[in-house]
Amino acid sequence: MPRRPRTDATVPGLSRERILAAALALIDAHGVERFSVRDLARSLQVYPTALYWYVPSRNALVAGAVALALADLPLPNPTGEWTAELRQLLTHYRTAVRRHPHIAPVLGAQLVSNEGANLALVDRLLALLEGAGFQGSGLRRAYNTVIAGLVGFVTLELAPLPDDDPTGWSQAQRERLARLAPDQGPTLARHLPALANQAFILRWSNGQEQPLDEDFATWVTVLIEGLKAVAKLGH
Repeated sequence: MPRRPRTDATVPGLSRERILAAALALIDAHGVERFSVRDLARSLQVYPTALYWYVPSRNALVAGAVALALADLPLPNPTGEWTAELRQLLTHYRTAVRRHPHIAPVLGAQLVSNEGANLALVDRLLALLEGAGFQGSGLRRAYNTVIAGLVGFVTLELAPLPDDDPTGWSQAQRERLARLAPDQGPTLARHLPALANQAFILRWSNGQEQPLDEDFATWVTVLIEGLKAVAKLGH
């Protein structure tokens, strides 16, 4: 017979760290949309009210789980060579999110993830860009460019399939592209063999099954070279 949950705030062994680890495990298993405080409490064998002594809301639980997933992300070294440091940050961020792909939708689509943002990372990134020559509004624009890139690629790459019949949806997407006639899109039809299921908008699998490693490497190079060009212009 399962143990009855405890209702008090001092449940033995219960802590914010344990709660967030359990929350991340549930999100890994079922995704953010299906994550509930009730299921989390059940997994920890406590009543939901006990959790609120440690984490004030569902939003805070999601934010904390995202922060935990990214906790081992190495901070940029502001005194290092900035392009190498930035490349390492972008690469490690993608690796961290790929370990917990179900957090990808919340990274850019919701501001909830801001609640658990690593402000030390923000500070180091700003210092890195400042050392590269960005100042004032130029620093803000460079920072926003990096954050948009940091979150954007991996969010698109790991975009989830529809919950409603994902297998049927994938098959329908594959068949829709196979029916494409040259007169409907001559350039697309000509390049479709190289693009099908490997290019954004033209996929029926996400990055868990079909990683876009080469495309990511190209994107990182373009982002860094673009920032280098802007820095030289003094913008």
